[in-house]
Amino acid sequence: MSLVSQLVKRFREVLLDGMWIANTNFKAQLSDVTLQQATTKIGSLNTIAMLTFHIDYYIAGLVNVFEGGDLEIRDKYSFNLSPIESQEEWETLLNKLLIDSEKFANLLEKMPDSKLDEVFIDEKYGTYLRNIDGMIEHAYYHLGQITLIKKLLDN
Repeated sequence: MSLVSQLVKRFREVLLDGMWIANTNFKAQLSDVTLQQATTKIGSLNTIAMLTFHIDYYIAGLVNVFEGGDLEIRDKYSFNLSPIESQEEWETLLNKLLIDSEKFANLLEKMPDSKLDEVFIDEKYGTYLRNIDGMIEHAYYHLGQITLIKKLLDN
């Protein structure tokens, strides 16, 4: 199996359909989250909606680069979620994450393994491999947070 194929598999596992590492994924964890759960703040923790926006912000940013665009995302904007006030707005955010994740996986599938060693936009960002691997690790980190927040909300 090529390295790109392995990365696509890992990305899909954490975002869309996997159970191997965390015994869950974003799609499964978020599928039954209500507006109230998504927007309830517990102490200083981010809300589920905020974490959903945050992870999609980075995925969409990488999709833009994969499609030949510029790297337009900035860390300082990665939590700039407008207030979500309806179930429809929450579902729109969730669907955006799933659509962008599928697009990311499909674009990654088409990438040749040789691209993984190339510089990602600027040398300070490292290689494509480093950024794709980082995206997967970042997603697992926030998946764990979402899972714990859901458990806290259920108690």
